[in-house]
Amino acid sequence: MRAIQFDEIGGPEVLKVTEVPVPEPGPGEVTVDVAYAGVNFADTKARATGYRVPSLPFRPGLEIAGRIRAVGAGVVGLAPGEQVAALTPEGGYAEVVATPASFVFALPDGVPLRVGATLPTVLPTAHALLHEVGRLRAGETVLIQGAAGGVGLVAGQLARLGGAGGVYGVVSREEKVAEALKYGYDEVFVGDGFAEGVRAATGGRGVDLVLDPVGGDTLRRGLEALALFGRLVSFGNASGAEAWQAGQPELYPRGLSVAGFSILTLAQTEPEALRALAERSFALVAQGQVVLPITAEFPLGEADEAHRLMETRTTTGKLLLSLG
Repeated sequence: MRAIQFDEIGGPEVLKVTEVPVPEPGPGEVTVDVAYAGVNFADTKARATGYRVPSLPFRPGLEIAGRIRAVGAGVVGLAPGEQVAALTPEGGYAEVVATPASFVFALPDGVPLRVGATLPTVLPTAHALLHEVGRLRAGETVLIQGAAGGVGLVAGQLARLGGAGGVYGVVSREEKVAEALKYGYDEVFVGDGFAEGVRAATGGRGVDLVLDPVGGDTLRRGLEALALFGRLVSFGNASGAEAWQAGQPELYPRGLSVAGFSILTLAQTEPEALRALAERSFALVAQGQVVLPITAEFPLGEADEAHRLMETRTTTGKLLLSLG
């Protein structure tokens, strides 16, 4: 079968189509004939910096949709031929993928495979950030970094569904503002001046909850944008900055809180919690309450082009690889 892997850390050109053996499911595993694979920022970071790469060669890819090919010993509730979406700790850019059964979710009726490939990382992440970790309450205000990206577009909609009193976003480019505004946002700010924009939009109060995948100085500005007793949830470090620290000087005066979340870590440590998140959030897509636009699709052999496009930071929504 064909798979994408890289033998060295580097630019998109290190991604190569390789012939590899078709995997067989081990105990507790499922193999999936992949129809679509999601392309994520974490994939580009793995290729460019070695993020979460234990050894080389390495196959990127964190999420897929397709049909179950075979199930391993001990797997219950899943059967060959079933349409599923799945997390793949690695190796999703391949025609057949083996992954733990606890990472595999039956697609709700009416959700096509193409849409299914957008769900495994984005939907549970956005839901957890707002409700489980961020503990959003009706009437509260939210600020979401990366508002035009996959998580950002979904989080804007979920915040609105959750009764938020104000939903504000931050994007890196002016041309992304209009796209974000279609998906639940009241106002979208561009670039590093968002803290001042938030203060103006909230009458000087600030927001109750900030969601931050950027880290570094952006995270510190997010703390400045919080209201009294506000919460910030970190779920990435796209800036590549040194690990941040927040302590008494930043948190004590206004009773601020900082929390963190990683969907991949949750999948490995609390798979049943992940399944509950997936079921709740996938249902919203099946019901038509949440949508995630697919803005570009590439054949498997053009994974390098998908990475090039993502690294321009001009994209919105979701990028996919098609293997059908």
